[in-house]
Amino acid sequence: SFRKYLCRGTVNVLAESTMIAIAHNINKLHRKIQSGKIGQHLFELKTA
Repeated sequence: SFRKYLCRGTVNVLAESTMIAIAHNINKLHRKIQSGKIGQHLFELKTA
């Protein structure tokens, strides 16, 4: 639900974008942990 940046300037916008990306990844990891899908792969791993 990100709509606009709260600060001005290239450095500040980059910092805010990085924080949003980290928060998004933490949220995804939390949902995976809660649903019990950690450690599972979508496909079987191929062996050489």
